[in-house]
Amino acid sequence: MSEKVILVWFRNDLRIHDNEILSEAVRRADKILPVYIFDPFYFKTSAGGALKTGSFRARFLLEAVADLRKNLQAFGAELLLRTGDPAEVLTQLADEYHVSEVYHHREVAPDETDASERVEAALWKMKLNLKHFIGHTMYHKEDLPFPIKDIPDSFVTFKKKVERDSTVRPGVAGPDHIITPDITDAGELPTLADLGIPQPVDDVRATEKFVGGETTALKQLHLYLENCLPNNQGKNVRGALCSASGLSPWLAVGCISPRQVYWEVVNYLKDNHLANTDPIMLELLWRDYFRFMFKKHGQKFFRSEGFGDAPDMAANQDELFDQWKNGETGVPYIDAAMHQLNATGYITNYSRQAVATYLTKDLQVDWTKGALYFEEKLIDYSPASNWGNWAFVAGVGNDTKSNRFFSAAKPTDQLDTKSDFIATWLPAAKNRDGEPAVTL
Repeated sequence: MSEKVILVWFRNDLRIHDNEILSEAVRRADKILPVYIFDPFYFKTSAGGALKTGSFRARFLLEAVADLRKNLQAFGAELLLRTGDPAEVLTQLADEYHVSEVYHHREVAPDETDASERVEAALWKMKLNLKHFIGHTMYHKEDLPFPIKDIPDSFVTFKKKVERDSTVRPGVAGPDHIITPDITDAGELPTLADLGIPQPVDDVRATEKFVGGETTALKQLHLYLENCLPNNQGKNVRGALCSASGLSPWLAVGCISPRQVYWEVVNYLKDNHLANTDPIMLELLWRDYFRFMFKKHGQKFFRSEGFGDAPDMAANQDELFDQWKNGETGVPYIDAAMHQLNATGYITNYSRQAVATYLTKDLQVDWTKGALYFEEKLIDYSPASNWGNWAFVAGVGNDTKSNRFFSAAKPTDQLDTKSDFIATWLPAAKNRDGEPAVTL
């Protein structure tokens, strides 16, 4: 009897822990074939010169894939690396390694679901099954108190019903062994140049550097547990010392699962007799909410009019947008935030709300321009969270009334004009002759 080989197609799930496709494949197959594919679609450049994946996120992804390969090698396994169209690559590998079935995690955004459908159709012609798993949310969709089509559009209602009627499943145990077939050509990790992406320049002002990979993700989680949870107690958690976990880059590509974060936080709070009021739970729930909204509504999140009417827009869209993206609006906080984003690929959630509000409300520029710019620049870009947040801020999302649970920014006239943040990220003001202004 021939051995059963299951191909595990890694995408945005670059981890060993709490990874159901990996654990289930190990349980069901004689051997598994772990594969990661660099799809050129995600590294293309638009006619206007914008990258679909910017330098900082591309580097982070390469680091995450390299770390996954290293962690698999610690089990005596290997990660096959290929560049190309997933439908072509996976059918070729399925034929070469006599694969019985292909496992992957289901996505929700159109680009990703289209890729899955093309792979599924190609494998079907070979009489092979593409099996879908759900592993990107804290709450499993099968455990929600309503089907996807009936999920409340209101975040407030969603939060109330889910927290009352649903529970978070335990994490999936990691494998204790991984056996792969004999692999003749594992493939080399591409360079940024191979992918057509320029090398990022690390800014000396950046206090954080995000390194991709499950190894770093677990360290970051434990730092958060040890340094932040004890400070995030009491009623005013919004003003707590650590109001954000900093885990979003690793969550975006699945170096750590939201479910693992949830249970690590719950267990830490329980073991240390702390109240369960940590703001990370709200972060994770918003993340789930937007993914489920994408599953429910799909393409509506990519239209200028969103779920209503297109907002009023300025006539000189391109000029105003260029001022915004280059940090040349004349509003100190907005310009400082945009300089930080361009220099590092990351800004805080509050800064994101502030610059998005300014672009859409004050400048009256089409919000989709901002969402596309964030798609290029953000190291932690995730389609559902990015487009869902932008639509919410622009007032054209599926829910426009949950502001008390949303980190809404202050009006422009209430934003800081002088602070350490602005002094760090806003270039020195210049006089009319273009020379740096002298300050005493």
